[in-house]
Amino acid sequence: MLEKLGSMHVRARTLVEGILAGMHRSPHRGGSVEFAEYIEYSAGQELKHVDWKVFAKSDKYYVKQYEDETNLRAYLIIDGSGSMNFQSEEAPLTKLRYVSYLAAAFAYLFMRQGDAVGALSFDESARDFLPASSKSSHLDDLFHLLEKLRGDGSTDLVGALRTVAERAKGRSLILIFSDLLDADQEVMSFLRVLRQRRNDVVLFHVLDSAEVELPYEGLSLFEGLEDEGKLLVDPDDLRERYLVAMREHLAWLQAQSEEGDLGYFRFLTSEPLEEVCLRFLRRRR
Repeated sequence: MLEKLGSMHVRARTLVEGILAGMHRSPHRGGSVEFAEYIEYSAGQELKHVDWKVFAKSDKYYVKQYEDETNLRAYLIIDGSGSMNFQSEEAPLTKLRYVSYLAAAFAYLFMRQGDAVGALSFDESARDFLPASSKSSHLDDLFHLLEKLRGDGSTDLVGALRTVAERAKGRSLILIFSDLLDADQEVMSFLRVLRQRRNDVVLFHVLDSAEVELPYEGLSLFEGLEDEGKLLVDPDDLRERYLVAMREHLAWLQAQSEEGDLGYFRFLTSEPLEEVCLRFLRRRR
């Protein structure tokens, strides 16, 4: 287990180092996580609170926030259902392994800043829950949870969200990692409730390129990863209907997220992990 923890730790650290380098190279001045504890100066604030060292780096006036204003409490909610095990021949990772590395990077990044991080994995029910903590030893517990994830069973995202809503203390940043194949109005309505309670809610929507393209040719055997059975079919007979349904589902998720003031990031497992992290961090600035 120690070897596995080390592997997850090394991957997370390497990924975060790449993220920080990307933020440093970014043309968006002031976008680095080093400015997370600052807010931009506005008229009426006392100039004595302006941090002139930060001004020298960014050409912008920033005011340092007090500690109780900057402490973040984040919860990582990871979909561990059977569909997350999918990996096409061209994909470098399963969807589950991809988001586990993504979640590990965020855990490492947040705790590096002294923030508290919790996590929950789920399938048809909540699996493992870790309350938010900023203790350095807690990072190993988070990595252990992420390392042992194995996709299995069906999906109950609403149940997982209820668990977090019941156990989370105070306003939180809630990051959800899922393929959202079963996301419906009930799911999106519950996410809106969490947002209305002043939580920041962000969806990380992971897909394999084969799921959005259906590139298969000839008679093929499709097997459901959540006990849906098997289907022998020629993809040409259903490709057009499938692609239309997929596009409509993706457009609906995007629209629902915008209407509910939810963060929404869709990406493929073929995309570099660093780029997905950077898209999120830059959007939050």
